[in-house]
Amino acid sequence: MSNLTLEDIAKQAGVSRSTVSRVVNDDPNVSEGVRNKVQELILSTGYHPHAAARSLASQHSKMIGLVLPRTVSSFFIDPYLPRLTQGVAQACNLHNLTLSLFILATREDEERIFPRVSSQGLLDGIIVQTAHKGDKLINRLINSGFPVIVAGRPFNTSGVSYIDVDNIQAACQAVNYLIQLGYSRIATITGMINSTAGIDRLEGYKKAINDQGWRIEPGLIAEGDFTELSGYEAMRQLLPLNPDAVFTASDTMAVGAIRMVKEAGLRVPQDVAFVGFDDLPVASLSDIKLTTVRQPIFRFGAQAVATLIDLIENGIKPSRRIIMETELIIRESCGGSLRKREKSSNLVMQS
Repeated sequence: MSNLTLEDIAKQAGVSRSTVSRVVNDDPNVSEGVRNKVQELILSTGYHPHAAARSLASQHSKMIGLVLPRTVSSFFIDPYLPRLTQGVAQACNLHNLTLSLFILATREDEERIFPRVSSQGLLDGIIVQTAHKGDKLINRLINSGFPVIVAGRPFNTSGVSYIDVDNIQAACQAVNYLIQLGYSRIATITGMINSTAGIDRLEGYKKAINDQGWRIEPGLIAEGDFTELSGYEAMRQLLPLNPDAVFTASDTMAVGAIRMVKEAGLRVPQDVAFVGFDDLPVASLSDIKLTTVRQPIFRFGAQAVATLIDLIENGIKPSRRIIMETELIIRESCGGSLRKREKSSNLVMQS
């Protein structure tokens, strides 16, 4: 029975080959009685539709694209993007999908590739990494009516399906933890302020400061671009203001900032404490283990694939919004255990 063909099932059911094909591919234009009869035959005979034939009949290529716009195409220097891609790729393997990666370096790349990725037949859907303000690729893809999910909150969320974490709440939690430890001159190194992640993490920092009734000091805010070098240079800018703690909008920038602090002859966390964001491998492998906000980057990629499959199979409306949870991971760079020992020592001395 395992060698049965679509034609064999059609003959036994007394229907056409195309009707069996529609049942196999969940086409709604089949009567309930015929659908039940064909499905019962498939179950009783153990028939398994050929994957290629099923794909052809459903007009699905079983391929999806991961697009990195030119404004975020630092794939080979940003450890976040390979981790995201790894999660997407593994999920594609689990769902028997083929992944096509599009890294756009220039506007010319975008113009050449857009017709390919948005044309019917090549790809079933697209995951696109959220871009910087002013980048028009996401809007072009959305307006094409193609199944698209954006990794990260886009600037324009109207009618857009996207997956993200609550960057404002996560950043606020990180800064609040530093406040609870007794730090009072808390600086921040932001991500790019033309990106939603950079904007939201700065907003979370400001919320935590405002909630304490403290005045926000503009000098304690230095802009980075998620790279190690930008963290290093931003910390050089902050040091003269004597911050006792720094919240950095990425682990990569924290590594650069810590290097600057060490070169200045200061200690981490005794002189300057740090909290990062992402929980990339460098956070736990560096000399000073980094306290950081863990966002589930690998699962983020897998969830993007699952949501894209939902868009492909069930339609792009209504748009989907997936917000994944974060977790504050406490390590030595924030000086938590050190501050607690100091408090305990002071209590003993006072008694």
